Amino acid sequence: MRIQLRLCSVVLVCLGLGRMVLAQDAVKVDPKHYTVVTENDQVRILKVHCGPHEKSVMHSHPATAAVFLNDGAGQFTFPDGKTQPFKAKPGDAQYEAAVTHLPENTADTPMDLIVVELKGHTAKSKMAGGK
Repeated sequence: MRIQLRLCSVVLVCLGLGRMVLAQDAVKVDPKHYTVVTENDQVRILKVHCGPHEKSVMHSHPATAAVFLNDGAGQFTFPDGKTQPFKAKPGDAQYEAAVTHLPENTADTPMDLIVVELKGHTAKSKMAGGK
């Protein structure tokens, strides 16, 4: 009985930690690539810079709007292990529902974009990225 209780406790702790890891703020877990430009009670605007062939870390965003500042190519990896490639040109814009992902720049050139996080838009989480 004691062993079962301990095992259940370990499983519950691991599940809780897994969810905490998946819900990490991009700026906190990857300040090399994400910086806050400005923030208010409705939005947080991020500058994203990823060098050639650089990867971020698994993190989450609420609903966002993003604008690419230069050519970009990469892929998103999601918590379930699925991947999704993407390509963008300067000025391309996209909306994304709340998401947890690991972005990677697969190009030979740096990738820069502006991400506008919409505060209070985390309820409908989407685990797949897209354009």
